[in-house]
Amino acid sequence: MSRYFVSKYAALTPYTPGEQPRGRQYVKLNTNESPFPPSEGVIRAVEAEGHRLNLYSDPECFVLRGRLAARYGVEPDMVMLTNGSDDILNFAFMAFSDEQSPLFFPDITYGFYPVFASLNHIPYTEIPLTDDFSIDPADYAGVNGTVVIANPNAPTGKLLPLDVIEAIVRSNPDHVVIVDEAYIDFGGQSAVSLVPRYDNLLVTQTFSKSRSMAGARLGFCIGQASLIADLNTLRYSTNPYNVNLMTAAAGVAALEDDDYYMGNCRVIMDNRAWTTSALEALGFTVLPSKANFVFAKSDRIGGEELYLRLKEKGVLVRHFKLDRIKEYNRITIGTRAQMECLVDTVKEILKEAAV
Repeated sequence: MSRYFVSKYAALTPYTPGEQPRGRQYVKLNTNESPFPPSEGVIRAVEAEGHRLNLYSDPECFVLRGRLAARYGVEPDMVMLTNGSDDILNFAFMAFSDEQSPLFFPDITYGFYPVFASLNHIPYTEIPLTDDFSIDPADYAGVNGTVVIANPNAPTGKLLPLDVIEAIVRSNPDHVVIVDEAYIDFGGQSAVSLVPRYDNLLVTQTFSKSRSMAGARLGFCIGQASLIADLNTLRYSTNPYNVNLMTAAAGVAALEDDDYYMGNCRVIMDNRAWTTSALEALGFTVLPSKANFVFAKSDRIGGEELYLRLKEKGVLVRHFKLDRIKEYNRITIGTRAQMECLVDTVKEILKEAAV
């Protein structure tokens, strides 16, 4: 840290992204990317925009916003696009939280929540998950602040049903409830259907996971027009051209090729079920997941040791050092061939550990 770094950020602990290895080729199951390439329509749309890069992108994302509104059955002024859904979370924390409206979120969840809270000097409370890593909705009923829930949760993969989400929204009428649905397309029911009935609900989603666009950086949120206007005040005060020409075109094409992407989601869900069964047959505990990953541990080998041994053998998974989950690893669901490689490698490691 240089002597010029201002003191108000001195205690900030930044978010740690998943490893992006260089050099060696890995079976990469650590950052919840899709194993499938973008559709041909998306590739063509990106190529077609190359000659227009001398121009600014549309700050309103008019075409894409209209397509998303039609896709989710809302009005265009209820949708905002950003450079990944992390942008939305940051704007939402800034817009709807302060000392009078602190943040509430689980103690085990997406690691960017405490970072954004600290960055914006917002007090927050981490509410412990239950012993089986579930969210107890009663813990969020009528709290005096902004509620943030990843649904399905990360890294556990557990899902709250829609009626439970609605109960949490209904019990906090004077504060915004943010539902982060980065993984909703892998078996969950979106809370977007609740938005017309509640002016305090903001739902965020991303094209990174289910639509194979992690590298394009495209996120969106849906809420009532008044909430979206608040967020746009901050967006236009920061970077109104935050979605570039090629990404916006790719988003439109991805929506047009929805059958391709939803078909990929079904394949991933099938591979998730196969992987869960295969790991359980090896004695693993695997939490029930509705995301494109599973959270698993073995009583035969420690979590960090398994992570390191897998990495040595060319398979990357994600390990977290928090005490409550340090024996677990988060494993992205890839192709069947990738998952078979993972399981075969785990068998090899367990055999070596038993010698």
